[in-house]
Amino acid sequence: MIIDKPAISISAGQARNLALGAQGFDPDDSRPVTKRRIMKAIRQTGMLQVDSVNVLTRAHYMPVFSRLGVYDIADLDQLTWGNARQRKLFEYWGHEASMIPVEDYGLYRWRMADAADGKGTWGRIASVIKDHPELVRGILDRIAKDGPVAASDLEQKGASSSKWWGWSSTKTAMEFLFWSGQVMARKRRSSFERVYDLPERIIGDAALQVPMPRADAQRALIRNGIAAMGVATEADLRKYFRLPTADAKARVAEMVEDGALLQADIEGWKQPGYLCPHANPRRRAKPTALMVPFDPIMWERDRVERIFGFNYRIEIYVPAEKRQYGYYVLPFMQNGAFVARVDLKSDRQQGVLRVQNAHLEDGCDATDVAGELMAHLGRLSRFLGLTGVDVVAGNPFSVYLAAQNKV
Repeated sequence: MIIDKPAISISAGQARNLALGAQGFDPDDSRPVTKRRIMKAIRQTGMLQVDSVNVLTRAHYMPVFSRLGVYDIADLDQLTWGNARQRKLFEYWGHEASMIPVEDYGLYRWRMADAADGKGTWGRIASVIKDHPELVRGILDRIAKDGPVAASDLEQKGASSSKWWGWSSTKTAMEFLFWSGQVMARKRRSSFERVYDLPERIIGDAALQVPMPRADAQRALIRNGIAAMGVATEADLRKYFRLPTADAKARVAEMVEDGALLQADIEGWKQPGYLCPHANPRRRAKPTALMVPFDPIMWERDRVERIFGFNYRIEIYVPAEKRQYGYYVLPFMQNGAFVARVDLKSDRQQGVLRVQNAHLEDGCDATDVAGELMAHLGRLSRFLGLTGVDVVAGNPFSVYLAAQNKV
């Protein structure tokens, strides 16, 4: 049972320090960014969210850059898609579709079991095993016998009679097998389409271990979540790993009862906050970084506004004429505060990082922000294999930023 009176009180500044200190920012240019450091950063956040938008670069490459600086993308690719010895990540539903450390595979087996029973998935995926059991079994048998395959490889022209969001029954059946853990993504093609194989062929013995009890796995996920967030509401903890509401409530209550979570009163928060008992709210954290919309810090709009006083909306799906800041906007954090936003595009034909628009946050000084922002944009350009930065001069801050680019 959750205690009525919070154990401690945390100021808004301390909550921000906890949130940032937990996210693994370690841009030490004096040390090479090794695979070991890359995995440490990923383990700190729990996962890398995957998204198909490629106007800048694939989303899962960016959180590591934001935390560690320039690194070799080939190293992350090997950790993600290498052979069983090299591979340290697997793809599954974490926050959304995510690259997750292989050692955490057992923490998601309950979700796979739910999916196999038709729970916790989209309606069409949940029903395909009932509507087309022979199709599901046939695809699984095909993969077991002949090896890796993509859904499109199994399609027959003119055979896609049942469509859902443009999905054929074959793709829906493959998604059911993926969600229920019966197949795993061996790689993604340049089109971002998954190629599937049996889990034991991809991550080896980790796929064959006895499943962890549901409640134990969920408590472990919440421990990972609070370690990654520093301080969180019950809803924050639930959303980080997309836990069922009732399960999250029960697990949080259990963990407060046994001392694994400490309840706190957070300045400005309407709901109780939770943190690790050993967390140090006085430890200062003031990172400077560019962040993609799919960075763990940016996942939940209400949490971003609650902790940082920063209102952020992904405008990818907003009609162009209604966008306020641009299509693919990266917030720029300086010394732990969001100070600007830049709408970025990798112009691969011209070989430049194009800043299509830039906006300074209210109360911030362009002279304090522009130089450091340009330095980070230059670093991002090098990371992406581009030759420089081109700022489209539009509003006053964009003009000022463009001038800094010429200095």
